[in-house]
Amino acid sequence: MSASRVPAGTTILTFNGGSSSLKFGLFDVAGALAEPLLTGEIETAGGGAVRLHAADPAGRVRVDHSLGTAAPDSWTRHVVDLLDRTALPAPAVIGHRLVHGGPELLAPVRIDAAVLGQIQAAARFAPLHIPTALATIRATQQHFPNCPQVACFDTGFHATMPAVASTLPLPAALRAQGLRRYGFHGLSCESIVRQLGHDVPERLIIAHLGNGASVTAVRAGRSVDTSMGLTPTGGLIMGRRTGDLDPGVLLHLLRSCGYTPETLATLVDRESGLLGVSGIDSDLRRLNAAAATQPAAALAIAMFCHALVKTIAAMAGSLGGVDMIVFTGGIGEHDPGVRATACAALGWMGVALDPTRNRAGAATISGDASRVAVRVLPAREDREIALHSAAVVGAG
Repeated sequence: MSASRVPAGTTILTFNGGSSSLKFGLFDVAGALAEPLLTGEIETAGGGAVRLHAADPAGRVRVDHSLGTAAPDSWTRHVVDLLDRTALPAPAVIGHRLVHGGPELLAPVRIDAAVLGQIQAAARFAPLHIPTALATIRATQQHFPNCPQVACFDTGFHATMPAVASTLPLPAALRAQGLRRYGFHGLSCESIVRQLGHDVPERLIIAHLGNGASVTAVRAGRSVDTSMGLTPTGGLIMGRRTGDLDPGVLLHLLRSCGYTPETLATLVDRESGLLGVSGIDSDLRRLNAAAATQPAAALAIAMFCHALVKTIAAMAGSLGGVDMIVFTGGIGEHDPGVRATACAALGWMGVALDPTRNRAGAATISGDASRVAVRVLPAREDREIALHSAAVVGAG
């Protein structure tokens, strides 16, 4: 049964946890439409400060205040408290974004004890994200004990990748244990494909750029290659994550520098990337402000843009060319400097930016003579979660 069989007016609460934020939304779902009633985010800003922001569909701010240094395991409670103070309808269904479901969980699924066990087992692939997501699920189960809950997986969109892109160069015995390229930010990619609708080109590249960043090659609406791999640590340099790294570096750290698997995990997931290079922060906004006077900040930004250009070019190779590039995610949507730098370096590919459109953050930022369309679109992951959740519960 599709979402169209779910009764009109179904209220769905969504949770979308990242490595440094928790987005949430309350949606009215009818058919293929998910209209927001309230959307917001708890975000870790510079210096570790945590802020809660929420607005209604008209953009009117309902709350915007600091939560101090509130720990991530308390964030769900702040969202629930906010909803309890509003006159909005209570949710009939709750949907969650899960970064990883392991080799078995790819399609959206209703959460029960068995599914929770599978998600827990998948934490070995995404230890930065899964424990926090499980804490959110358990907190909402406690507050809404009779409300069905649905898990939506970021890996599902990439299940269409061919073997040449998804297979890791490892022995068969290891690959049989589920070690392969999964890819992430799939819900974001789905939302871009949905927004483009009939305008989806044959060869599309989606650059989801935020604290976590990835680039995906999409042929006729289906993922055929992507930059992240077994875990969300691979690919581009990110806010705190290394991205792709010579495996020999990791072996050297284990053999010669006293690292353990645990301290190595902390290094590659929390202490590296833009933060590690700059020594200042993982937030590109702070690095932009510091770049004029602090060379390490300028280097971190340059490395991010350089990796982005290389990865877009690689995805163009997977597609045999490119018809459209879409920038999305917090950096992709809001940092015209990154977009301008990347597009200038891709001029050989036929990319020509319109500087005025780019500075204004227009939906189309390519120039009229550009051979490649360049768009800026929001990552509407929460709407995808709401629509998937409605479909799953309707099917149940």
